[in-house]
Amino acid sequence: LNCCFSSVPYIRCNWEEELLTNTIMKIIKVIGSLCLITSASAFAPSHCTTSTHRSSSLHADVAEAESDVAAITTDPKEAVKLFGRLAEKYIMLDSTAGMCCYSACSDCEYREPGGGYRMADQSSARPKWIPCYDHREFGSGKEHTTKWSTDIFTEGPAVTKEEFVERVINMEFAPPLGGPFLAKSAAAIEDESAAAALFDILAGEKEKLTRFRMGKEMKVISGGEEGVTWNHFSTALGAK
Repeated sequence: LNCCFSSVPYIRCNWEEELLTNTIMKIIKVIGSLCLITSASAFAPSHCTTSTHRSSSLHADVAEAESDVAAITTDPKEAVKLFGRLAEKYIMLDSTAGMCCYSACSDCEYREPGGGYRMADQSSARPKWIPCYDHREFGSGKEHTTKWSTDIFTEGPAVTKEEFVERVINMEFAPPLGGPFLAKSAAAIEDESAAAALFDILAGEKEKLTRFRMGKEMKVISGGEEGVTWNHFSTALGAK
């Protein structure tokens, strides 16, 4: 009997030690959690400051780009002198539209949502479009080479700014549709700044403008249309 009771204090002692150990471990965990929270709070202001700085920098870049675009201003008369040199009376559009019978069929796939027709090509009494292509050919045998591609890129597929300005100035002018009216006799270009600005718009930061890039950038100016009209052109040059 004494042997049995003598083991009780031993069991009780182990239990107390285990309870004490568990309590200490819980305290350590709580202290560790508090340390992590404090550390996170200490780094939070720095992170927010960096994010705010980056956001401010992005807004500043956007504002600067918008101000650069807004800074391009051109006298409408100077802009129309360029447009009247580059624009044409004829443009080729959608080759498949030439298959339409133009009989007002109710289910015609060549009709526009507004009721008009998709046209294979169009003509105008006065220069109306600067085509966004240098050369286009349809299977029907129709083809068209734009005058900007032949008059500007006379010696190869690329020109410098000086060559571009000189050759645009030397192109023949015809009073176009759109913009202030100018007679041919009054369309001489003495101020080259508008032509130089047009080169910068088309070439971007490149030192030379290629025939391909000119067509591509005019497609952007036209908003995806096949030709640049006066409204597109004047907006790009800030000639409103």
